[in-house]
Amino acid sequence: MAREQLAVPKAEFRSYYGKQILKTPVWDWRIAAYLFCGGLSGGAAMLAAGADLTGRNELRKVTRIGSLVSILASLYFLIADLGRPERFHHMLRVAKPSSPMSMGTWILSAYGPGSGVIAVAELMPRRLRKTALGRLVERAARPAGLWAAGTASGVASYTAVLLSQTAVPAWREAHPYLPFVFTGSAAASGAGLGMLLAPYDETGPARRMAVLGAGMEVGASRLMERRMGVEGEAYTTGRPHRLRQLSEVLTVGGAVGAALGRNRGTMVASGAALLVGSALQRFGVFEAGVASTRDPKYVVVPQRERVDARERLRTRSH
Repeated sequence: MAREQLAVPKAEFRSYYGKQILKTPVWDWRIAAYLFCGGLSGGAAMLAAGADLTGRNELRKVTRIGSLVSILASLYFLIADLGRPERFHHMLRVAKPSSPMSMGTWILSAYGPGSGVIAVAELMPRRLRKTALGRLVERAARPAGLWAAGTASGVASYTAVLLSQTAVPAWREAHPYLPFVFTGSAAASGAGLGMLLAPYDETGPARRMAVLGAGMEVGASRLMERRMGVEGEAYTTGRPHRLRQLSEVLTVGGAVGAALGRNRGTMVASGAALLVGSALQRFGVFEAGVASTRDPKYVVVPQRERVDARERLRTRSH
């Protein structure tokens, strides 16, 4: 019997005549900045708690203040992108465990007061420290710092969960890896801030944190690229790839400087490299997601692979 001829050729991965299937996110660069600033704040808060417990006063001061400034910047970028500030307030009306946005709002709300108290404790004028209010703030600073450090990991990583729960292919399929990329990036950036602003002889904890954070970020990023399917191409091509390549160079260079540097100048350069590298990582991930919505293959190929897998399973079961 002659083989049956298909009336319609087998569809290629570019269905819909190569037209875009998913709507491109309306988010702009401010969301990438929000991702970076939130991670920086979390990393700085963790380092500040360690500096406080080990008596490194200058490192504690710069990271405490940095944690508040960066979380305020993160909230600014988020609210600016929302368009209407009251939308953030409205998200506090409910707590929905199945919603990353709802949980993220509550994580930020839990983290913010602790970050605020420790920064105020550092910024209080000397004359105010002698008042009853000043003494109360100073007594509350250490517990507040530990609270901020305890919630900082949520601040650093919840945005990865938020992205991976969208329909954007490059973010959705990266869900096993993005939390590790973002947490490592947050630790590296917080350490970079400490190295940049604190005296050299107090940077020991920041240097160790830089090496650990950079190792986690780069390792998880490389693993993500290797193990993802066709969606991983969004991270390894075009502008997202260039941003993430430069991020890796700066992050690795900053970590090497942190490990081997022996003077203040090296710490400043390495800290700046870690901060810029962390920012480029977030912008690269953000742009990879946007790019993956513009090419229909990132939607169609995974769908076809899942259909084929179900067909093979059904064939073997019969």
